[in-house]
Amino acid sequence: MDVSDRRPLPGLTFPEAYLHRLSDELSLKFSGIFGLETVERYVLESYTSLLRGSTVRAHVAARTVRFATDRLTALAQAKGAIARDVPEVLFVCEQNAGRSQMAAVLTAHLSGGRVHVRSAGSMPSGEIHATVIAAMAEIGLDLGEEFPKPLTDDVVQAADVVVTMGCGDACPVYPGKRYQDWELADPAGQSLEAVRDIRDDIRAHVVTLLTSVGVEPHSLPA
Repeated sequence: MDVSDRRPLPGLTFPEAYLHRLSDELSLKFSGIFGLETVERYVLESYTSLLRGSTVRAHVAARTVRFATDRLTALAQAKGAIARDVPEVLFVCEQNAGRSQMAAVLTAHLSGGRVHVRSAGSMPSGEIHATVIAAMAEIGLDLGEEFPKPLTDDVVQAADVVVTMGCGDACPVYPGKRYQDWELADPAGQSLEAVRDIRDDIRAHVVTLLTSVGVEPHSLPA
């Protein structure tokens, strides 16, 4: 379908041409898996959900590309249309601005790519806490490109292990998934020293998790 022949997407407050282009690109990427209408719906939902919570609108466009692509990938994995070569772990906290972000980055690094991670929030905030970014930078891990994302059904379906951290009953439960709940202090409003302790607590949990799925943890950057 030519972009010029397509009817406008409903309820759009951002320039439609950009979202239409993104839909076309993702339709090609997921050709044979999803139809154009499904891709358009995911792009629009991803855009509007990020726009709703964003404090810096200039970031929304680039974040929509990543979020919509990851959600469609997760849905394709859940449908069995894309193979899962490594374990999929989803970390969920309330704001997706601290604990779940630290856990995801630590898991990705310590697993050496042998585990694929996602993170989400039951009530995501606009940006990651500055103290969390600073605490992770101290151990050589960069959160500069990460951002809070709302919890969606597709990423839960794609996960092998779902780790919750103070998000209540917001996470849907699916048969065959492995669920863990980690009791961790919330870094929101905490000092850098306190966030360092939370970071180290999360690292210990991550090491145990990796060992349980048969992955030998790597070391942190020197």
